[in-house]
Amino acid sequence: MGRVEYILFPNSVIEHSMGNKAVFLDRDGTINEEVGYVNHLERFILIPRAGQAIRLLNQHDWKTVVVTNQSGVARGYFPESLIPQVHRKMEDLLKQDRAHLDGIYYCPHHPEIGVPPYRQKCSCRKPSTGLIEEAEKELDLDPSKSYMVGDRGVDIEFGHQIGAKAILVLTGYGKGEWEYYRDQWKSQPDYVAEDLFEAVQWILQQEALGFSR
Repeated sequence: MGRVEYILFPNSVIEHSMGNKAVFLDRDGTINEEVGYVNHLERFILIPRAGQAIRLLNQHDWKTVVVTNQSGVARGYFPESLIPQVHRKMEDLLKQDRAHLDGIYYCPHHPEIGVPPYRQKCSCRKPSTGLIEEAEKELDLDPSKSYMVGDRGVDIEFGHQIGAKAILVLTGYGKGEWEYYRDQWKSQPDYVAEDLFEAVQWILQQEALGFSR
């Protein structure tokens, strides 16, 4: 399985809970600028309005959870020990916008590259759903009431596989993937947004209009 880096605000398991609604977020290209691989702390830069977007989710009682593939570990581009450092920086930057994440889950594997334990066909590399299975247990989540936001076709496929609505953002790789590769995707997004802030606005609008499932 993937790494559960840390969970903020853990809740005790509530028997017969209906499950919390959540917005699952890809990391690179969705929250922070896409730079290929974040192999140094200085390469982690928030996309404009990303902090504001996450603060809006916090204010409207959405669990906000990062689910990210980090195959740079398997590829040998950076050590796994860098990932928690990057995520601490992300949390610090979000805190400046009065925003927080409820959980961060990542997959360091690749099925064809690297050496064990990183070279493996795992259940946590998106679009496989292992990361969500962990998040569901830890945070008492209901994916059927949730949304997935990312900049790759694999994020859209992943969102629909877990039963969530899926939003493509045109930041990161999003614009190129949307223009050139969408015909090859297994599923199409429920909405296409300029950035995370617009995606969150659409989510809140959908909920206000009673379009949640």
